[in-house]
Amino acid sequence: MDDGRVYLKARVRAVPEDGKANAALEKLVAKWLELAARDVTIAAGAASRLKQIRVSGDPEALAIKLSALVSPDR
Repeated sequence: MDDGRVYLKARVRAVPEDGKANAALEKLVAKWLELAARDVTIAAGAASRLKQIRVSGDPEALAIKLSALVSPDR
């Protein structure tokens, strides 16, 4: 997808039943960003493979952490 957006690719082991995979994804992203799990929620695409995630916290600190996740060195 070359629409100018940046995507993170993640894989979880939880089955996509009863929101288990979404909860696992929220927990994984929270771990990556060193946040509490409650600070990460699925904002859109709960039933889709492509999701939008809402992250709560200090915008400047989050920008730095997100930049590190999408850097080509990773």
